[in-house]
Amino acid sequence: MTRGVVLFALLLFYIIEVQGLQHVFVLHGKDLRLDTEKPFKLDEQKDLFWRFNSSNNIAKCVFNRDPVVYNEYPGKVEVFGPNYSLKLKNVQHSDSGDYKAVVVSEQEQSVAEYKVIVQDPVTAAKLTVESVSKSSDSCNLTVTCSTVDFNISSSFRCDGKICSHAGAKNLKATKKFSSLSVYLQQDTIFCNHSNQVSWNQTMKVLKSYCETETAPSGATIIAASTSVVFLILFITLCVIMKCKSKGGNQENTIYAVPEDIIPGQTQNQTPAGHESCNSPTSTYALVEFHTGQKSTKTENIPQPETVYAQVDRAAKPNSTVQQQTPRAEENQ
Repeated sequence: MTRGVVLFALLLFYIIEVQGLQHVFVLHGKDLRLDTEKPFKLDEQKDLFWRFNSSNNIAKCVFNRDPVVYNEYPGKVEVFGPNYSLKLKNVQHSDSGDYKAVVVSEQEQSVAEYKVIVQDPVTAAKLTVESVSKSSDSCNLTVTCSTVDFNISSSFRCDGKICSHAGAKNLKATKKFSSLSVYLQQDTIFCNHSNQVSWNQTMKVLKSYCETETAPSGATIIAASTSVVFLILFITLCVIMKCKSKGGNQENTIYAVPEDIIPGQTQNQTPAGHESCNSPTSTYALVEFHTGQKSTKTENIPQPETVYAQVDRAAKPNSTVQQQTPRAEENQ
């Protein structure tokens, strides 16, 4: 019984102490001002002390004198004003804790009590959307909003342009003085990450995850294949026509084995009966050795086996005398 009474008394004392503390949140690197809350008046027998975590004295205020800042806090704190307010400069995480202002005389009187919590700005939450199922007219999605410390997730259903919660409508989680919340506005999902000194929001459009990729139809595939075939045939036909056109424009080239040369006839003379034939512009001729009767005269000039000659067009003969002359010489 006695133990129960003691525990109850301690619990009641803790509740009173907690209610007396005022929680103050400050962004890391900012300045913080703490004011005295209860009225008091200093005199020759009353001094004011600002303390950190109950045991460390920060500053002392004496009647008709300037406030004194103790050596551990020079440049970090400042006491000012008629109510002896305390200013913390460029607060760090090590500055988090309990701050108390007490008036000391025969007894101590608390005139201000704060619990300071230094916080960093929150980071952007990671918002992921996963498609569970989809069809031509609707889809089911799972949305997860997460940070390093905790996460929340929920299901959504979208029909056309309208999306709605498939699970709980109010999604919120709190941990270590920070919170996550998810809410839907039309077809957009919002994820908010916040604490007492900062706030960050991430958003995504849900209907973009419901769009289905349309597969090409059979008619489209057939039309595309036919177009490719006709294109190949057209290119092939153009190549063939171009090759034929180049072949028709080339000059006629004759590769010939001439007939036996009649004795006494020069190479530039036109044989009888061929006066009307037009010689080609260029002639490449393979000349064989004469197979007729060998001459008794010795010729020292060697005959070339291949002759490349530029032959001009033969002029029409003026009379038949030119044709008979070789024969007359042969009869002699």
